[in-house]
Amino acid sequence: MRVVMVMVAAAVLAGCASSAMEAARAKAPTKQLTSSKPADRVAQCIQFGWQDESVFGVDASGYLEPGKQGGFTVYTREAESFADIQPQGGNTAVSYYAQHNDSVALRRMAALATCL
Repeated sequence: MRVVMVMVAAAVLAGCASSAMEAARAKAPTKQLTSSKPADRVAQCIQFGWQDESVFGVDASGYLEPGKQGGFTVYTREAESFADIQPQGGNTAVSYYAQHNDSVALRRMAALATCL
C-alpha cells in the first residue's frame, strides 16, 4: 500500500511541475546559454550541481528526465527552476527558467553555468 501511495504522490508532483514548466516555456527563458559539451553530460552536471546540499541546503533537488522534443529537462521541486537542454548542431543549447528572481535562482544559474 505504501508503494502505491508513493507512486501516486510522485505522479501528482510530476503533473504539477509539468504544468508550471509549460506555463514558463510560453515566455522567454530567464537565460539562454550554449555549450560545446554533449547534451547528456551538461544535463547530468546540472542535476548533480543542483543536488549539492552545501550550496542549496534543504532546497537541494535536481531531477532529470528526457525532454518532450528530445534533449533533457533538469528541474527542482515544484519546478521553481528548470533547464531545457537541447543538442543543437555540434553544440548544446540550454534554456534556464526561474519562477522567482531571488538568490536561490541566481545560485542555480551559477551552478548551471559551471557545467558549460
